[in-house]
Amino acid sequence: MNNMLAALERRLAALPVSVTVDLPSGQRIGPEHAQVRVTLRSPAAFMALAQGQIGSLGAAVVEGWVDLQGSMRNVMAVANGLLQTDPLRGNASWWSQAIQRARSMALHTLERDAQQVQFHYDLSDDFYALWLDPRRVYSCAYYRDAAMTLAQAQEAKLDHICRKLALQAGERFLDIGCGWGGLIIWAAQHYGVKAKGITLSRNQYNYVSQRIQELGLEAQVQVELCDYRQMADQPFEKMASVGMFEHVGHANLAEYFRTVRRLLQPGGMALIHGITAGGTHNRELGAGMGEFIERYIFPGGELVHVSAVLHAMAEAGLEMVDTENLRPHYARTLWAWSDALESQLPQAQHILTAQTDAERSDRALRAYRLYLAGSAMGFEQGWMGLHQMLVIHPSGDLVQGALRGAQSNYPFQRQYMYKG
Repeated sequence: MNNMLAALERRLAALPVSVTVDLPSGQRIGPEHAQVRVTLRSPAAFMALAQGQIGSLGAAVVEGWVDLQGSMRNVMAVANGLLQTDPLRGNASWWSQAIQRARSMALHTLERDAQQVQFHYDLSDDFYALWLDPRRVYSCAYYRDAAMTLAQAQEAKLDHICRKLALQAGERFLDIGCGWGGLIIWAAQHYGVKAKGITLSRNQYNYVSQRIQELGLEAQVQVELCDYRQMADQPFEKMASVGMFEHVGHANLAEYFRTVRRLLQPGGMALIHGITAGGTHNRELGAGMGEFIERYIFPGGELVHVSAVLHAMAEAGLEMVDTENLRPHYARTLWAWSDALESQLPQAQHILTAQTDAERSDRALRAYRLYLAGSAMGFEQGWMGLHQMLVIHPSGDLVQGALRGAQSNYPFQRQYMYKG
């Protein structure tokens, strides 16, 4: 134990911020006054700290076995410095891959997916509204200009997607996993499309339905509470799916992209935007961070490398025509969310307590504080990526498009995205 304490003290002293650790025994490591203070209330929490098991330490914070004091940016600097294993390390053995696939299939039935989405997104609309932008866009913003606010960068992201898709007035546009409706409403108001969004979140469905009525868009925008696998609509000319395939599961990627192709008319374009794994074999982050996210934030969530996503797209008969990595944009987005939540902790506590009892609201707030700041750190470090992939459903008509063989209206150059 003394050797472990000495090793921990050396690691703490080497960190970029000062840290004080109060041990369960009453002993203190580090200076009396530090930028971050960690109070441990159990031997298990001490072991997680000493071994760099950041996810397990985060779980101990949520459960009340550890107290943290200090800014979340400093806390994350400490967490990163304490890591002793590569968060991207995965197991490439056939047996491990088979187990992961079986687990993925079990986690992503129609019923389980609905439950998992509602666990996260139906926590409290008012809680999310505290730290999201006014349009409640809950995905990576696009900081086209470094001076942009979060709200401006989210509008830039919505427009970036619409420009990539070259949306035209009167086109039928589908958003799979529409969230609080930011994209379908923006596309309808600014590009004149007839938009439809689907979600599994009851709260989001109710909110978007109300916004459509308030804005007088009933003839132009529609929202439906359903699973993508249950859609029987006629094919759409344009589609998007933002922050969705992370919830699909690796085992269901093939079906997901076959559904995208089925719902996209020949020659049509779809924009797929989602979080990808930084490593090629890991389905979640190591050091216990993946288990933390699974338990407290996104049950059933799975990360795959962008190469696996592109493979599944190609297998489904979709052709990738443009891919863009927005990873550092998501780091900045998440820090903006984290800072907004940190500045309104009493109000967040009040909102969550009104939804449930005090103990559960305390746990939820501690979990989200760690999740937002920890995810920001993860994107900064490159442990996760964020990719936008533009695909077409080739029409088979070699004379369709600006160039022979385009088989779509995609011009096979990027200049069209930036006109105006």
